[in-house]
Amino acid sequence: MRIRPTLARDVALLPALERSAAQAFRQLPALAWLADGAVMAEADHLAYVSAASSWVAVDEHDTPVGFLCATVAGDALHIDELSVGLQAQGHGLGRRLLDQASASARQHGQRCLTLTTFAEVPWNAPFYQRYGFVPLSVGQLDARLSAVLAAELAHGLHNRCAMRLSLAL
Repeated sequence: MRIRPTLARDVALLPALERSAAQAFRQLPALAWLADGAVMAEADHLAYVSAASSWVAVDEHDTPVGFLCATVAGDALHIDELSVGLQAQGHGLGRRLLDQASASARQHGQRCLTLTTFAEVPWNAPFYQRYGFVPLSVGQLDARLSAVLAAELAHGLHNRCAMRLSLAL
């Protein structure tokens, strides 16, 4: 498997990948509803492709099995979505997608990666902590991350946290 930039031809496959990744939430009764929740629209994926801020993990047939979409936010590259299809989980693809995002951020002069995630879901905050992300306290949040968390709470996403990974330039 390899990581490459997302192409327009990949976009039609990405919502199904996100839905597949979300099936892992079925094992957590309080979050099982996420398995049937909304996924990112193809138009949004195309915007990430146009901004060159989306990458896919592909199999030996060049078919996407995971993706990462990000947005430049000041000196940060903010990870908006990282999804690996259920069948491809556990093979290091999430880490490799993060490696790609980190490399791109460094290349473009961003000083950190940021994201929001579930604080206690094992494949969320603990996964990112193993990668090197640090959870931010309320006092460490900037206005942007505070707004993201507030919007997530308004959409029913509880027990979320913001995290940051400093990048050596």
